[in-house]
Amino acid sequence: MGNFISEDVGKLTSGRKLAKNTALNLFGQLAPLFVALFAIPIILKGIGVDRFGVLTLSWMTIGYFTLFDFGLGRALTKLVAEKLGQGKEDELPPLIWTASLLMLILGGASTIIFLAVTPWFVSNTLKVPPEILSETARTFYILSLSVPIIISTAGLRGVLEALQRFDLTTYVRIPMGIITFLGPILVLPFTKSVFWITVVLVIARILAWFAYAYLCMQVLPALKRKVVLEKKLIMPLVKFGGWMTVSNIVSPLMVSADRFIIGSLISISAVSYYSTSWEVVTKFLLIPASVIGVLFPAFSTMFSQQPRRAAQLYDRALIFIALIMLPIAVITILFAKTGLTLWLGAAFAEKSYRVMQVLALGVFCNGVAYLPFGCIQGIGRPDITAKLHVIEVILYMPCVFILIKYYGIVGAAIAWSLRACVDAVLLSWVAAIKLKSSTSVW
Repeated sequence: MGNFISEDVGKLTSGRKLAKNTALNLFGQLAPLFVALFAIPIILKGIGVDRFGVLTLSWMTIGYFTLFDFGLGRALTKLVAEKLGQGKEDELPPLIWTASLLMLILGGASTIIFLAVTPWFVSNTLKVPPEILSETARTFYILSLSVPIIISTAGLRGVLEALQRFDLTTYVRIPMGIITFLGPILVLPFTKSVFWITVVLVIARILAWFAYAYLCMQVLPALKRKVVLEKKLIMPLVKFGGWMTVSNIVSPLMVSADRFIIGSLISISAVSYYSTSWEVVTKFLLIPASVIGVLFPAFSTMFSQQPRRAAQLYDRALIFIALIMLPIAVITILFAKTGLTLWLGAAFAEKSYRVMQVLALGVFCNGVAYLPFGCIQGIGRPDITAKLHVIEVILYMPCVFILIKYYGIVGAAIAWSLRACVDAVLLSWVAAIKLKSSTSVW
């Protein structure tokens, strides 16, 4: 596997290295989707629409628990990449250990809060059928207990990403992604309970934590030799993470609030019809997510030392993402009904295909927005993205309530797509200004 410190740090941001890591990152996220295409119809048939609605909320909740690290995971990735660019590898162990302890503490505090609010959330917020009310509550209890592990895992993965070791993260990401969809099928012969399905998912996350911890120790042996906590590192982490927290709370809120509002205003079955289209279309965001997952630490590493190269990298990545996402959006709009009919049947497609068509436009805009979002944060200005997202959420939340009330799940798709388009325009404008201020490339 090799000790990273012995490698040439200058190779971290080479074009070939970044291209290879983008491909690895994309493959690691796309591979489980082939399992999903096979698994989702089986799961839906096996547990029914209502339980599948609860399961989709569980999938989403696990994915968004990382926002409760209050930006420390992203801050850790940024600061590790920055120190590598400055040649300060000896400062990595105290930084990583300090950030990891802080994330575990925050995860434990979050667990206590989630355990306390679960009864109210399940009983009063979601329109869950009485026969699965207890099962749903137990599902969210077990999810609450998993918060520290999920938060800490994201931090460990971020360390490997800062080191540009996407080969190692891919080794873990693929089996974890597969078990997300295959796990429920393995449980079905024994029970239809979403609780036990979620238990399997949580166990998989625990195994992922051990895998990432082992890989970090192997790549950075100094972590085993130098277990150090430094108080002076807390403030840089908290300062960067504080602004990240605002974006990390507001952005997922705008992404996922619509499903909770649908579950509250309409029904849990409506969540299934909306979420299925949303889950399919937004999987295309794995492409820009894979690109920015590699470029975020690259921007952090090179911006202060090589601003011209950072701007050139941004330009090329923006063109690449736009050229990839546009035909995907067009094809999705044209063949949404046909694809859903072949996959889940005509009855399901009739209630869901227009949602998919509207969301396809929003996904194109959201995909483009990934790059300026990651660039702005990577160069050390998370305060800008945070302020923009606060403004957006103030406008978005009333909009989504009104559109869902009058247009149902299609209204939710309209609100989400409009917000995504506005977000892309604002972030692209800010990124252009910031990069121009540091280079004459523009």
